[in-house]
Amino acid sequence: MSVASVAALWTAGSGRRCGAASPQIGGLNGGRFLMMQRRELVTKAGIALSVCCSMATSPVSANGSAQGLEMLPFKADGYNFWNWKGRRIHYVEQGAGKPIVLIHGFGASAFHWRYNIPELAKKYKVYAIDLLGFGWSEKALVDYEATVWMEQVSDFLREIVKEPAVLVGNSLGGFTTLFAATEAPELVRGVVLLNSAGQFSDPDKPAPAEEEAEQSNPLAKFIVKPLKEAIQRVVLGFVFWQSKQPARVEKVLKSVYIDPRNVDEYLVGSITAPTADPNAGEVYYRLMSRFMSNQSRYTLDRLLGKLRCPLLLLWGDLDPWVGPAKARRIQEFYADTAVVHLQAGHCPHDEAPEQANAALLEWLASIDARAAQVEPSSLQAV
Repeated sequence: MSVASVAALWTAGSGRRCGAASPQIGGLNGGRFLMMQRRELVTKAGIALSVCCSMATSPVSANGSAQGLEMLPFKADGYNFWNWKGRRIHYVEQGAGKPIVLIHGFGASAFHWRYNIPELAKKYKVYAIDLLGFGWSEKALVDYEATVWMEQVSDFLREIVKEPAVLVGNSLGGFTTLFAATEAPELVRGVVLLNSAGQFSDPDKPAPAEEEAEQSNPLAKFIVKPLKEAIQRVVLGFVFWQSKQPARVEKVLKSVYIDPRNVDEYLVGSITAPTADPNAGEVYYRLMSRFMSNQSRYTLDRLLGKLRCPLLLLWGDLDPWVGPAKARRIQEFYADTAVVHLQAGHCPHDEAPEQANAALLEWLASIDARAAQVEPSSLQAV
């Protein structure tokens, strides 16, 4: 799903501080980090993890959804795997036609697109990829930065998709799609954001120089920083353990799925599957203690300023983490934006898949038509 924006999560990383799940987390300041700023961050991060985890648990019937929609069959061993820089990356591939790449949110996986892949695959070649550290992809012990996933998606387009695609992302996945589209514009013909993570820059708040201060201050470098990291490990370790509990997962899901019909055993059970990996706890710690606290370096205004393709905002207006105000701000900033408002929460593609699929297919048809109008004139010019 996506999560607290990672607000912790980046999940909701919206403007309010969270942002990837939200992800918008500020810097950590001495011991206070513990008791105040981080406490809220950690709480939302745990929620994000729960809410967003994958959908991979036990097999369910093809029509197991509350709406009776076709569902992506669950495969305990995954679908396809790609070797990226020596890391094992999982992805799903279905259908034929122009390519669409679906990118999940914080803590989730390709299985979170369970109701979207079968429908979209009737007209398009659909890929759903697990980001490094999530789902069935390797839980690599690396320093997680937004650039890691941007490079992963860009290389996936070059090596697996091999032609310009539409990128669709929820929460953290939304931010990743936007980042990839600005760094590899020749590989992307459209971007769709579903309650995306990320934050706009605040001109009144210059980026904190905490890291440089720690490097130049021996006391901070050798005493405060190690102590802070030790405390973080304890706190985040507890949050990670708590976020895996089924009762906690169900409660959080129901807080962000306004219509709880799809909060089923399949979804709840699948949330804990990726967390069983031996490296999952360490990956979570690295995400929350490093990536989450460095988000101010990658702002939405900076990325939108570089975007050069059509943009669709498929927004769950009832999202308690990332509300419609963020969608309005993005539309005001980027002219070539279409917006579809859904009466759903943070994960509209899974909560209201029928409406989300219909809106997405309509928009895809419109940009296909746009492209068809441009091609003939291009040929004449030649």
